[in-house]
Amino acid sequence: MPLHQYVYFALSSRRITPQEITEALGIAPDETRVHNPRRLPADPAQPFRQSWKVVCREPGLRVDEQIAHVLDRLRPQTARIAELMKRFNAGDDDPDQGLEARLEVVRYFNDTEQQGEAVLPDDQDEPNLFGWWLDREAIAFLAATGAYLDVDEYDLTPDTQSE
Repeated sequence: MPLHQYVYFALSSRRITPQEITEALGIAPDETRVHNPRRLPADPAQPFRQSWKVVCREPGLRVDEQIAHVLDRLRPQTARIAELMKRFNAGDDDPDQGLEARLEVVRYFNDTEQQGEAVLPDDQDEPNLFGWWLDREAIAFLAATGAYLDVDEYDLTPDTQSE
């Protein structure tokens, strides 16, 4: 079964830009993004949410291995991430206005159109890409930084029912 998966850690906010996050942490992001879900014109009074991301898209790795790659880059700045979270969320009754931290796992099953996808082997010597876990270090990092875990899984099996 073709499987495409990747992991990222994101810091997202309406009040702090990816450039400011980079300066505060001393870590360059792999990706940045401006979220405008309704494709509205920009309103300076209500800026769109911006994300700063460290990503692992390396094929052939289990999710926990991809998580380890991401967290290895971030772990030296755990205290700085926690401080940013505290500073931008202190006394804020509206969580949408603060800083959000999340570890995102995205998996596409039966993704036959993806280039470079991992095909799960029948050979027992190959890793089982279906199984993954969070080790104590990953859980401790999430707790220390106030991040949450979000796992999105999509089955892309074509619908074989005729209309």
